[in-house]
Amino acid sequence: MVFMKTATTRWCWRKDLAEFRGLTNAERSGFLLVLEWFENFRLRHHLDANESGAKEFWRRDVLREDRPREPWQLEQWADAIRWYLDWLSACSEAGADHRSLAERVRTAVQSAGGRRGLARRTKQIYGLWAARYANFAGGERKVMEVDTATHFLTSVVEEEDCAYSTQKQALNALAFFFKHVCGIEDPVFGVKMRKTDARVPVVLSKPETHRVIGQLESSSDRYGLAARLQYGAGLRLSELVRLRIKDVDVERSMLTVRQGKGDKDRVTVIPKVLREELARQIERARALWQKDREAGLAGVYLPGALARKFRKAPESFDWFWLFPARQTSIDPECRVRRRHHLHGTVYNSAIKRAVAAAGIEKRVTSHALRHSFATHLLEGGADLKIIQDLLGHDSITTTEIYLHVATGANGLGVVSPLDESLDVRD
Repeated sequence: MVFMKTATTRWCWRKDLAEFRGLTNAERSGFLLVLEWFENFRLRHHLDANESGAKEFWRRDVLREDRPREPWQLEQWADAIRWYLDWLSACSEAGADHRSLAERVRTAVQSAGGRRGLARRTKQIYGLWAARYANFAGGERKVMEVDTATHFLTSVVEEEDCAYSTQKQALNALAFFFKHVCGIEDPVFGVKMRKTDARVPVVLSKPETHRVIGQLESSSDRYGLAARLQYGAGLRLSELVRLRIKDVDVERSMLTVRQGKGDKDRVTVIPKVLREELARQIERARALWQKDREAGLAGVYLPGALARKFRKAPESFDWFWLFPARQTSIDPECRVRRRHHLHGTVYNSAIKRAVAAAGIEKRVTSHALRHSFATHLLEGGADLKIIQDLLGHDSITTTEIYLHVATGANGLGVVSPLDESLDVRD
């Protein structure tokens, strides 16, 4: 195992902070708070432990416009970050490894995932679960014991009240860790998963949907078009932001979703009312693509096998993003600067702001637009099997959940007895 085989001296900033004599207990508690915050941010965003990562943390999380900070807080937090950077320099001079057990486990899992050809998102999720497990285990020997993993999975099932799919995700991540990192061929976890019932989806009415989209269009043309396409084509968030130019057939009003959930391709519909606007969006994307080519930037990201097979494809316009990010960034996989697609978190935040501005009192995320697409089709008389194909569901049972939220004869078709009594009186 990677973090067990190396004989490098390991330093722990938490231990050194606890033993550092230049701080009062109150100051030490404040330093611990902000450094834990920074570490979680850094690991979540795949940033290195260095000055650049600290600046990104300060810009994105500390100096948030929606979170005013007191001067004394900023001063204390800046002192904590300076202490941490000095500690990193001391680690480097001593040739010590500063990474925590959780970070080393996560790195090992993601490296193994890369060798096994796992999808990027799968590698990230497995790495995050492995890091959580390492924090639970607390030591290098304990983390390699199947019994420790059983205790961890039991706590996830019994104490966290999470969905069955989340429980399975944790189980699969640890099975991968033990098999491909620890070399244990067939780990047996003595834990029983707890089945959970399917949740009724959040659905917007047609007027609510148009109000949300209207709010988005008033603040950003890009978010407005993305929301209308997600609603009009029934796309998942990841499918929407990863659309490439080659998959948008404006003339035939067809959209091809590549490597959707379950690594499956499917075809869905492009609303005719969006054809002209999509054509303009393609030209806006072309301008950014041309700018990147003139700047000599690396092409867009392609999965490993495709990148090896089509070596020129990343730089071609066909493979460019339909909704490219406004700014370039460093790819965490290969450490090169390139243009990524619109970030899902940024888009989701815009949706939530639009929902609040529209005065809608529902727990709405971007996925509600996909639910609304299916529900409104069902209410309009579309066949359930057609909706299943458009959504890319494996089983029609999954699609049948929309029968519970659809209204009218094509939904549950139930009339409240109170309404019937009122009809009689009328």
